[in-house]
Amino acid sequence: MTVSISVVHVIVDDPDAAVAFYRDALGLTVRNEVEHDGFRFTTLSTDSQPEIQIVLSQPHAGRSQEDGDAVAALLAKGELGSLNFRSEDLDASFEKVAGAPGAEVVQEPDSRPWGARDAAVRDPAGNLIRIEQA
Repeated sequence: MTVSISVVHVIVDDPDAAVAFYRDALGLTVRNEVEHDGFRFTTLSTDSQPEIQIVLSQPHAGRSQEDGDAVAALLAKGELGSLNFRSEDLDASFEKVAGAPGAEVVQEPDSRPWGARDAAVRDPAGNLIRIEQA
C-alpha cells in the first residue's frame, strides 16, 4: 500500500491577501476557487508537484461559530502549524517572500546545525512558512 500527500489545508483570515502571497510571492498556481456558504476556498499547487494541493480557507468555513472562533483565535496567535517549502535559490525566494505585502520575517537565510540552510516568514494570516535550500 502506498500513501502520499494529497491536500494540505491552510487557514487564512483574508483570502485575497493569502492568494496574493501564495501565488505572487511563492509562485504557486491557482488551480480552483470555490465559494460555498459565503466562504471562499482556493486551491493552489506548485508546477513541479501539481498533485499536492494547498487549500486556503477561512476559520469559520465548514465549522460551527464556536469552533470557527477557536480556530480564528489560534490563527491570530500564529499557532496553527507551518508549511515547509524547498527552493533551488533560497536567497532569491526569501527576498521575494520577505518583500510581499503582509509578510513578516521570522528568520533570515541561515545555515542550520543539522546541515540545512533555510529561512522563515509568516504569511499575511500569521502562518509560519519555512523555505529550505534544495
